[in-house]
Amino acid sequence: MARTFARMKYILALTAISFLTACGDGKKEAAEQLAETTPATTEAWIVDLSSEDLPLNVDLGDRGTLGADSAEVAFNEEFGHVRVKAGDRFSITVTEAPGDFDRLKADLERDMLQKHTVIEETPEMIIYRSQFPDDELVFIHFRKVITAGGRTFIVEDAAEGRFNEADIKRMSNAVVAKEGV
Repeated sequence: MARTFARMKYILALTAISFLTACGDGKKEAAEQLAETTPATTEAWIVDLSSEDLPLNVDLGDRGTLGADSAEVAFNEEFGHVRVKAGDRFSITVTEAPGDFDRLKADLERDMLQKHTVIEETPEMIIYRSQFPDDELVFIHFRKVITAGGRTFIVEDAAEGRFNEADIKRMSNAVVAKEGV
């Protein structure tokens, strides 16, 4: 009987090992299933700002990258800007105002609390890094000027957000003038 019990334990152990080996950890199967359900091309995620009286479109890009299913568009009367937010990685403001980069650079130079470094500058956009001298926290910001329908708009990252350079690049390229306006 002891021999039969030992043999049963051996068979049970082999069966368990065979079962676990055959099942795997599920990662391969999950990856295959995801590949089958994920579309080959990603659909553009465009937000039309016409409802806010702005002749602009915002291309939010990939929903998966942003980790959001919907975008929030809201007009802030206090500051006079439209805010477009999708997840934690995308938040911009759009204000109708002249884009004065010389004034922005002068303001950055006069700032006694933070050190600012311009990373990239074109005639219509500036990307800069801000840092408090005693702190390792670095903030990346942008300001872009867009002309549409005879009007000038300033697009910039939302002040309450903390974004990396990839986020800033995505947001700075997201807003475009609507065609035919």
